[in-house]
Amino acid sequence: MEKRVTYHDQMMIDYTLKLREVLGTLPDFAREYFRGVDQTTSARTKLSYAYDLRVFFEFMLKENPSLKGKTLKDLDVGILDQIKAADLEEYILYLKLYENGDRQETNGERGLKRKLSALRSFYSYYYKRERITTNPTVLVDMPKIHEKEIIRLDPDEVAVLLDYVEHAGDSLTGQKKVYYEKTKERDLAIITLLLGTGIRVSECVGLDVEDVDFRTNGILVTRKGGKQMTVYFGDEVELALKAYLAVRKNITAQEGHEHALFYSTQKKRIGIQAVENLVKKYSRQVTTTKKITPHKLRSTYGTSLYRETGDIYLVAQVLGHNDVNTTRAHYAALDDYRRRQAAGAVKLREKAD
Repeated sequence: MEKRVTYHDQMMIDYTLKLREVLGTLPDFAREYFRGVDQTTSARTKLSYAYDLRVFFEFMLKENPSLKGKTLKDLDVGILDQIKAADLEEYILYLKLYENGDRQETNGERGLKRKLSALRSFYSYYYKRERITTNPTVLVDMPKIHEKEIIRLDPDEVAVLLDYVEHAGDSLTGQKKVYYEKTKERDLAIITLLLGTGIRVSECVGLDVEDVDFRTNGILVTRKGGKQMTVYFGDEVELALKAYLAVRKNITAQEGHEHALFYSTQKKRIGIQAVENLVKKYSRQVTTTKKITPHKLRSTYGTSLYRETGDIYLVAQVLGHNDVNTTRAHYAALDDYRRRQAAGAVKLREKAD
């Protein structure tokens, strides 16, 4: 029996092919680094690092007078020992606003941190193997990340959103109504699933129909790094999925997309951008003060679960966080909420009847 190629498998193939393409534009000695980290770094991270390192080397060719007239292919590992901490500080300033072809690129705190992390990993590899004698990346401070307020839907907003998705067609006419009716069950199933399980949008679009098990009310999701985990869902998610599957069975998928759980209007596996667009489309009818994305629906679920259970470890496990401190940082505000609740939990004097 032929092995089914999952969405995750296909993404790994795509990342690997793209990485090979980008590696062809980097200095030849960089290939050694990517071979060295192959078993400990995901394909997606390696591709991100390759892009980031290319930006760094292009900056050096552009800004360092000693490299004038050289190309990326002219550089050897010795270039790393010529770079000082001051060069890296200039690089960080450059990253905040630079030209990339005919586009202007900018980086905030997280973008700067990621690009410096790529460079630190790169330098560390060659320094540990004594291919270079200096490591200026450790002399440059990582950008400080300021935590943003977690945006989430309130319980009443969740109810209004689901009601709107279910009945939006009542106020539509013509082609808009036709399109809504065509995608109604799918859209309601996706939004209910995101709100009812907290899975990532990438995990949602990666689901195959075989990943849904109504005997246990569980879905098999592929987490970051390729780890698989069963996430369980409640009655509302079950009803929404079954209603969509009744519609899905009448759709003839395009070749290669037969196993996808959620289809686009082109009868292919739905993409991340399409899910982001449909969440935005419906949620802006519910709230104009909050910019709701699939990730905000994930935060909404995490908030509800933590409020109901008070178990930060359970929330971390269900959301697929590798480090509970990541979860704790996201839901620190709820600890304050629970402490305020505790203030009235203990009665010093019971009132007489």
